[in-house]
Amino acid sequence: MKKLMGLILASVLAWPVYAAVNLNTATQSELESVKGLGPAKAKAIITYRDENGNFKSVDDLDKVKGFGKASVDKLRDELTVGPEAGKKK
Repeated sequence: MKKLMGLILASVLAWPVYAAVNLNTATQSELESVKGLGPAKAKAIITYRDENGNFKSVDDLDKVKGFGKASVDKLRDELTVGPEAGKKK
């Protein structure tokens, strides 16, 4: 029984941990880690955030140059705005 529990625990711990990237706090490299966001789009997100304050929702991403509704929909599951959403810096 101990061996079985050990194997189960080891397999669970070996699974990758998934966490959505926060649009309001992510660094350029954290944004680039999202499939579909390269350096130019990551920089555009940061520039928009610096100029306009925090994103209130992931849908606000369509206000950033280079993003439309379709691209936001593709990225939605991998992004969040977190509990501090909507507060201006």
